[in-house]
Amino acid sequence: MAELHINVTEIRNNIIKLSEYLKKHKIKWSLITKVFSGDKEIMQHILTPDIVKDIHSVGDSRLSSLKRLKDWNKDLVTIYLKPPAHAYIEDVIDYADISLNSSYKTIQALDKVAKKRNKIHKVIIMVELGELREGVNREDLFDFYDKVFKLENIEVVGLGSNLGCMYGVEPTYDKLLQLNLYKEVIETRHNSKLPLISGGSSITLPLLETGMVPKDINHFRIGEAAFFGTSPLENTQFLDLCTDTFNFYTQIIELEEKQIVPDGVINDASIGHSADINDEDIGKTAYKAILDFGLLDVDREGLTPDDKDITFVGITSDMTVVDIGDNKDENGKQKYKIGDKICLDPDYISVARLLNSRFIERKIIMDGKEC
Repeated sequence: MAELHINVTEIRNNIIKLSEYLKKHKIKWSLITKVFSGDKEIMQHILTPDIVKDIHSVGDSRLSSLKRLKDWNKDLVTIYLKPPAHAYIEDVIDYADISLNSSYKTIQALDKVAKKRNKIHKVIIMVELGELREGVNREDLFDFYDKVFKLENIEVVGLGSNLGCMYGVEPTYDKLLQLNLYKEVIETRHNSKLPLISGGSSITLPLLETGMVPKDINHFRIGEAAFFGTSPLENTQFLDLCTDTFNFYTQIIELEEKQIVPDGVINDASIGHSADINDEDIGKTAYKAILDFGLLDVDREGLTPDDKDITFVGITSDMTVVDIGDNKDENGKQKYKIGDKICLDPDYISVARLLNSRFIERKIIMDGKEC
């Protein structure tokens, strides 16, 4: 069975380094754990007391994940990361201490349930800054806030924005400065403080290095940098964070020298994806290995072989074919055989999909040993 290895030691080190770095910049941060789909065992190894004490909160986009976190540690401050669906308002109040919101009707519903629960629910109002995902339109923000401010069981603890996730709109200084200006106007109008201005994520981290984050941006929501050591702004390593935190090991279940180009009439009935076919490859052969995972587990687009000589050939629902060339190492000896494992490095989305697959075994690695 294919295996996903999770290097918890290096992930914990990344979180510690990020906490120290952000503290120097006077920024609070939320650890965004949605890549783990609420896996309790993984979270127990990562969110230990020594790690939790240095982060503001834990965020997720699945209420079931927040429930597991609260069941495990009721003292964790949790953030629900997307505008709540009305069918789950009660769960939001029960399992999220803070939620991100952009709809007045939704906040009204949260207020109603919070009153029944005898709770004060905290919200961060999301502002549309050009990414065209969630967010109150800028011209409507002040009237929107005026109405929310009157709700008895809702406490607005901040403003936020989402950039870089859907269209890839970059979080520039000018974009983030708008949040600062809205904060100042709202605080003046209502004679109240907004403690969190949540304008940052992993994609914003490099701006801190260049001093391009406005002074009032004081809260980041970070997942990718903590778990993968990278910032998606340029898809490169951030600081000296570890990028070798996940390894996907898949087993060779067939290994044969075969034709490079398929033989027969090719139609559109394929259920998988295949590499482009070149006419110059007609009649040529290569060693092809079949691996024990498929589209039901993960799309190969997010997987990079450690062995640079391996190239993708095709993928179907439960098997993947790769080209391993002449199957010889640098000394001319056989490189792979049936039963050997090939290591693939997965990206963020690939890890999330692999952890949701029932057919992929997961192994937690601490200090080089399996837990």
